[in-house]
Amino acid sequence: MTQTSSRTLSLLTKGPNRIAQIASLVSFTVMVLAFGVGMVLAGPRYSDPAVKEALELGEEFGVIVGEVDEEMRVILGLQRAEGVVVYEVIAGRPADLAGIKVKAVIKEIDKYEIRNLIDFGKALKAALPTENFSVATYEAADPDNQGLSGGLNFHFVRTEKN
Repeated sequence: MTQTSSRTLSLLTKGPNRIAQIASLVSFTVMVLAFGVGMVLAGPRYSDPAVKEALELGEEFGVIVGEVDEEMRVILGLQRAEGVVVYEVIAGRPADLAGIKVKAVIKEIDKYEIRNLIDFGKALKAALPTENFSVATYEAADPDNQGLSGGLNFHFVRTEKN
């Protein structure tokens, strides 16, 4: 055992919340391992040049995204595994300034339906040069924030020429 891990274990074994701390550490470790395995398995899928371009355009827009798969459909309570889910919003970019949030599913860009990453890339490629466009997102209900229910949101995006 390394010095760091023994220090972590000694911190976990002190205090009244020991079981909760251990459970949280185990849960986080499982999540990180699952993410790593998922990235390895998803690697070949994103080798398509059109998908790579879509991901690059997404970063230019200000989002890190992935397709809604069956697991994400269940987590977000969607009827179909369709759309592009936002995993990260890059601060200061057009997506952030338009109010797009993490876990939002991008369903439409400038009236172009988004079913997958290819659609996302095509729509962004057409929309980004226009400087003004709209993005429709679905955001699931937040069980930790009573009063907010899931629904379709429209974001108006303004980009500036360099």
